[in-house]
Amino acid sequence: MQKRELGRGGPMVSAIGLGCWSFAGAYGATDTVESHATLAKALDLGIDFLDTANVYGNGISEQAIGSFIRNHPGRFRIATKGGIKRDPETKVRSFDNSPEHLRMMLERSLGYLGVDYVDLYYIHRREAERPIEEVVETLVKFKEEGKIGGIGFSEISPSSLRRAHAVHPVTAVQNEYSLWSRMPDMGLIQACRELGVAFVPFSPLGRGVFAQKSPDPKRFAKGDFREHNPRFLEPNYSYSLKYIEEFKRYAADRGVTSIALALAWTLHRGEHLIPIPGTRSPAHLEDLAAAASIALSAEDLAEIERILPVGFAHGDRYSDAQIVGAERYC
Repeated sequence: MQKRELGRGGPMVSAIGLGCWSFAGAYGATDTVESHATLAKALDLGIDFLDTANVYGNGISEQAIGSFIRNHPGRFRIATKGGIKRDPETKVRSFDNSPEHLRMMLERSLGYLGVDYVDLYYIHRREAERPIEEVVETLVKFKEEGKIGGIGFSEISPSSLRRAHAVHPVTAVQNEYSLWSRMPDMGLIQACRELGVAFVPFSPLGRGVFAQKSPDPKRFAKGDFREHNPRFLEPNYSYSLKYIEEFKRYAADRGVTSIALALAWTLHRGEHLIPIPGTRSPAHLEDLAAAASIALSAEDLAEIERILPVGFAHGDRYSDAQIVGAERYC
């Protein structure tokens, strides 16, 4: 597995990381045994960059990672996130980037992971009323205390990145990015390149649509994130599948899987991109790792753009409830 720099001057990590939201059941039931098998397979394939968050299963994902790395210390670079909170009674989600809340959440994450330091700590969602400069100052304190290595933000705009970076260098920004979610092409990827910030695409496989067999929304389990997502509702989903099926035929003609080709496209968008596809299946990791060895010519990239033109996907990438907290820009 090739390596990429996690932000200018940061550690070298595998070019493809592993998103661990699925360890908490975001896309269907799983358990610790399966999560551990997936982490073991990641090590076998040279994937050493893990991404999790305190709200993934209210700690379930972090605990699964923590119980695995207890017997495999120092093998992974770990990123986690804080800043989201949910009322225990009403379940209403809100955002808190105060020093007190972030410290409490970071300490809890470190406890679940069984470590005293994480390589990267993201603000999962910005608290809109709090200046981002103030939030950076809080993260700098955590860094000075030796609790975190790098500072990160998730779902922010290029303008917010520039404000944050002016206070202290930002290590990474994590936003949704794939062949069917191209918003970061409108300035964020460019800003990250200019500033020496790693761009970490989450859901680089379109939440499963680029799998060999596209998911069937009728079979989504209750609680599956996609259950109420506009892109998986009709008629949006059927419209998008017409494009995606042609892409899958193109991948087959090249002798690669659609998963590997979609991920390879992401890797080719810039050396500062480190995608973090998620899976709870060791078998699926084989396809993910294969993407790192796929070379795409200018002709290949042009043909992919023809098959999946920018903005081909039908429907918003989030419902009104899901998008709360993510910055919208341009």
